[in-house]
Amino acid sequence: MNTAILLIGGNLGDRTRNLQQAVQEIATTAGEVIKTSALYQTAPWGTVDQPDYLNQALEIRTPLDALTLLHTLLEIERKIGRIRQEKWGARVIDIDLIFFNDDIISLPELKVPHPRTQLRRFVLIPLLDIIPDYVHPVLHQTISKLAAICQDTLPVHLYRD
Repeated sequence: MNTAILLIGGNLGDRTRNLQQAVQEIATTAGEVIKTSALYQTAPWGTVDQPDYLNQALEIRTPLDALTLLHTLLEIERKIGRIRQEKWGARVIDIDLIFFNDDIISLPELKVPHPRTQLRRFVLIPLLDIIPDYVHPVLHQTISKLAAICQDTLPVHLYRD
């Protein structure tokens, strides 16, 4: 079995319901959901003229290899209603593969660890809930340390429905 760390998020439609549906679909088709972070409301990153996001980190155990998992996650996004139009644009759901075991993968369609993890508070803060002591396999620093030194200033707040 493989361990994968995912970040799910979205800022269109019923954000809470979309994240819940993503967790259900992941559990059904990708693997057992072992841990989930709290929900966080986060400012948009990249294209800022859009609604705030809800984000959540997940740890899953999966029999799938990394590339098959990626394709499974993309199919879940499609099923929930994601239409890819604009990079960093508003979306119903986004599912990113952040870590896969301690693997370092560099393929045209998949980079693991996710190459911008350490630059984004909206990724690091939810990760603190589930894997604070995990050591980034490329940067050799814990998630706690990366969060402490992250220079991203966009707000990330615990979400209360």
